[in-house]
Amino acid sequence: MTDLLTNPILRDFFTSFMAGDLNLMTGFVWFLLATALSMIGGAIGGIILAKEDLGYQLAALLGGFFGPAGVIPGVVLGLIILNVLRNF
Repeated sequence: MTDLLTNPILRDFFTSFMAGDLNLMTGFVWFLLATALSMIGGAIGGIILAKEDLGYQLAALLGGFFGPAGVIPGVVLGLIILNVLRNF
């Protein structure tokens, strides 16, 4: 664990991530975080909408697959807009 904290690459990454800097690595981490959260939200929404028709597992599976379909383009577009606005 101490090697992770003293590694200069990881230290710089965590510093820029916590400071709110938007570069390639922090943007990728935000993209992965948004995708994971949209999969969880899609699974919960699928269970709420179709639990009696499809069953809990299939509804969660389909919701988890279709949840990121609308989130991924929005996150990519949002990160591009934030990067453009930050460079002005």
